[in-house]
Amino acid sequence: QVQLVESGGELVQPGGSLRLSCAAFGFKLQNYAIHWFRQAPGKEREGISCISSSDGGTHYSTHYADFVKGRFTISRDNAKNTVYLQMNSLKPEDTAVYYCATDGLFLRNSSVILRVDDMHYWGKGTLVTVSS
Repeated sequence: QVQLVESGGELVQPGGSLRLSCAAFGFKLQNYAIHWFRQAPGKEREGISCISSSDGGTHYSTHYADFVKGRFTISRDNAKNTVYLQMNSLKPEDTAVYYCATDGLFLRNSSVILRVDDMHYWGKGTLVTVSS
């Protein structure tokens, strides 16, 4: 059974950092492009970042939405079957539920951020609150 499980969300002060994790069960995460999305209260879900499949090797690509570029970093640990989102310099407007997702296309070697409707598997999300 394919499952994605996010963790790491919590309350953090503005300017602080968090690392979110997306653990995969039932499939090898390295063979799929993995996206991070977020949904703030009253707003639509939006794409943040994507990491392409790595095909068992170390070569992969990443993309970021402009509003997180330079602050967030996506990475993967194939041995742990986990993708991470390192978030630095957090702002109150980063407050949202963060989701990882995949379109399920085997060996997608593109990291272009796709649409919400393109995703086939979703985690249940983890809440990040940035507030003093």
